[in-house]
This record gives sequence, structure tokens and C-alpha cells, in this order.
Amino acid sequence: MTALHLATPADADRILPMMAAFHREAGITRSDEQRAEALAPLLDGSPLGVVYLIGPQRSPIGYVVICFGWSIELGGMDGFIDEIYIRSGVRSRGLGSEVLLSLPKALAGAGLKALHLEVRRDNARARSLYKKLHFTPRDEYSLMTRYL
Repeated sequence: MTALHLATPADADRILPMMAAFHREAGITRSDEQRAEALAPLLDGSPLGVVYLIGPQRSPIGYVVICFGWSIELGGMDGFIDEIYIRSGVRSRGLGSEVLLSLPKALAGAGLKALHLEVRRDNARARSLYKKLHFTPRDEYSLMTRYL
């Protein structure tokens, strides 16, 4: 079982380089300062989300960010996997699957009713993996965003 550790402000220097690598791979344009500013409240204990280190705490192999919301339809608190990243050198070993199987169990114990994630429609490999892990597409819904 791959270890998960709740990240704290002391972990920022371990998370930010991985976050920069993920953003480069995903084509997300953010400066180092913007990433640090967005990450800090979650590491400081904001009730809006959490960050977990994946693997050994001193030398993590990845991270996952979960942001919390509330859904009347789903009956309470829900979570959105905002980012999940595994270092390229250790991918394809089932580590991401382990994380995505263990997180829902742990979060359900804390009262979470549903866990969501976003995946590109053209990423068949990821969509297949997420389906195997019991994430189901809500075809009648489409995520829409208004940037402020």
C-alpha cells in the first residue's frame, strides 16, 4: 500500500517542484509564485481542501490535491481531485490506482459523499483507468467554467 501523508507548510518545498512538473506536462500556465500562493492555504489547514504527499514523506513520489464542496443532490460534502501527480520515473506501477482506491475509503469516513475528477475526453487511457476505479462519467452533465 502506497503511503499517504497529509501535507503541512513544511512540505511546500517538496510539493512545488512536482507541481511545476505537472503543470508543464498538462500545459497549465502558472508562475512559481502563483502556485505557491494557491497551495499555501491548503497546507495551512484551510477547510476548503487538503494536499496529500504520495510515498515517503521525506522524498515523495507524488501528490494529490482534493478540494471540498457541498452538494444538495449528493447529500452533503463532496470532493474534487484537483490535481494528482506521480513522478514520471515511477509511473505505470499501479501507484495512482492505489491512491485512488484508498482515498475514497478514507474520505468517506470523514463524511464525504462523492469524489469527482476531471479527465480530458481524448485521454482514453486515463478514462479507462478511472472507470476501473469506479469513477463513472455523468454524461448528462458537462463541466462549465467562468474565469473571474
